[in-house]
Amino acid sequence: MTENLIGESHRPGRIEVVCGSMFSGKTEELIRRLKRAKFARQKVEIFKPSIDTRYSDNDVVSHDQNSIPSTPIDSSSSILLLAGENDVIGIDEAQFLDEGLVRVCNELAYRGVRVIVAGLDMDFQGVPFGPIPGLCAIADEVTKVHAICVKCGSLAYVSHRLVKNDKRVLLGETQEYEPLCRECYQKALAADAQDK
Repeated sequence: MTENLIGESHRPGRIEVVCGSMFSGKTEELIRRLKRAKFARQKVEIFKPSIDTRYSDNDVVSHDQNSIPSTPIDSSSSILLLAGENDVIGIDEAQFLDEGLVRVCNELAYRGVRVIVAGLDMDFQGVPFGPIPGLCAIADEVTKVHAICVKCGSLAYVSHRLVKNDKRVLLGETQEYEPLCRECYQKALAADAQDK
């Protein structure tokens, strides 16, 4: 919050997107930013899709077991209903939410809210995922984080699915996915095609 010359308070709204592949530290970065906002005595609320129950039904939890309490939601419109007078809104696993999230985040930012969104930018087939591409387009700041390719040690490009399942949304961890660079991903796709 800042004050202008006549002493009125003004909240500069903004949208920050943290995106990348699985195991790249997106949720860890989201939690870090939200904890800093809390330390600065800002009012913070965090939301996550209710389908994400991997580590906890209610908390947002990183792969490193760092966590922060959250409110599970079924649709992006719920965020507007529950946002209240918070200074900062965090949204984890945003790729699982509907396309209305772009409008919701814009509306919050125009209200003066700092919105921090984390999510996968691509699905396991390397296709842009859910509302993340639209959010990147309207964001004030985009941070692309990278995992390390488990095959060669380069920066990972995509989350390669290890199990045979064509559903776009399949919750999983290291048994179901591995981060791969572009070259190793192409080799994995070729090997997967030979197995069919």
